[in-house]
Amino acid sequence: MDSNFTCQIYKYDKEFFLLSRNSPVYFAQEFVSAEITADKVVWLNYHGISDRENIEKLCESLAIDKLSVEDVYKEKNRPKLEEYPNYLFFSVRSALPDEKNIFILEQEQISFILGKHYLISFQQKSSDHFIDVRDRIEKKRGKIRMKGPDFLLFRMLEAIIDNYFEVLEHITETIEELETRMIHNSTSETLKMIELQKRKLIELRKIVFPLKDITSQLEKTNSPLLENENHYYFTDLKENCLSVLEEIDVNKQILDGLTNLYYAVQGQKMNRIMKLLTIVSAVFIPLTFIVGVYGMNFKYMPELRYQYGYYIVIGVMFVISLSLIIYFYKRGWLDKD
Repeated sequence: MDSNFTCQIYKYDKEFFLLSRNSPVYFAQEFVSAEITADKVVWLNYHGISDRENIEKLCESLAIDKLSVEDVYKEKNRPKLEEYPNYLFFSVRSALPDEKNIFILEQEQISFILGKHYLISFQQKSSDHFIDVRDRIEKKRGKIRMKGPDFLLFRMLEAIIDNYFEVLEHITETIEELETRMIHNSTSETLKMIELQKRKLIELRKIVFPLKDITSQLEKTNSPLLENENHYYFTDLKENCLSVLEEIDVNKQILDGLTNLYYAVQGQKMNRIMKLLTIVSAVFIPLTFIVGVYGMNFKYMPELRYQYGYYIVIGVMFVISLSLIIYFYKRGWLDKD
C-alpha cells in the first residue's frame, strides 16, 4: 500500500459496506461529489494531518468554518463542542497504554466533524484506537450498520474511553507491583515510580474531564444531526467518563498512601538505627568513664600498683556491659521490631 494513502473510508448501510484507502489529494477533490450519498453512512479517517493544504480544501468543499480547521491543528485548546448549522465539531485527547515505556502516557489529539451523512475523524498520527468499531462495521455486529453517523460517533468515543480504562488497568498493575516492592524492599527508586504514576494519573484526568463535558453537551444538544433516540448513548458515555475519573481518584489515593508508607518505613528504619546507636552508646558510656579515670596518669592513684588491677578493671567493664545488655533485652529494646 502506498504510504501516501493515509486516509481510510468506510461506506455502509444495513446490507452493504465498502472499505477503501486513498490520499488526501483524492478526498479534497472527490469526497463531496463521489463519496457522500444520502442512503449510506460515510466515515473518513485521516491517519495523520500533515497535508494541511488538502485538508483545508476538503473542509472548504464541505463548508467547514476555518476556525474549525485551525482547531484541528491546535493541540492546547480546551476541548469544546462547536455547533454549526451543517456540522458539529470537537477535539478530544486519547490515551493508549505504552507497554515499552511505563513512564510515559501516550497521548494523541483526535478531531471529529459530524455531518448529515458523514463523520470525519482526524488523527495526528498513525495509531489505531478504533479496531472494535471497524470490526463491528465489517462483521455487522450490533446496531452500527442500522444507525446513522451519530451512532458511529458514539462508538468511536466509546472506544476512546475504553482506551482510558486500559491505561488505568496498566497503572493499577504497576501500583500493585509497587505495593509488593514497598513491603519487601522500598528504595528511592520506588518513590520515584510512585511519583511518575501520580503524574500519569493527573495527565489522564486532564484529558478525561473535558471529554465528560463534551458527552454532556452531546447529551443535551438539540442539533438535528443527533437523533433524539441516540441521546441516551451519550449519557452512557458521560457515566463511563465519571467512572474513569472515580478510578483515577481511587488510584491517586492509593499512591498517596504508598508515599506515606514509604516515609513511614524510612522513618522506622531510621528509628531502628538510632535505637541501635543509643544502645551502643549507653553500653560504652560507663566503660569510657572507667577508662578515662584510669587514664589520668596521677602518680599516687592507689589502684595503679595492684598486681591484678588490669584484670579486675576488665572484669568490671565486662560485668557492666553484660548487665546493661541484659537490662535492655528484658525491656525489649533489642527486639528487631
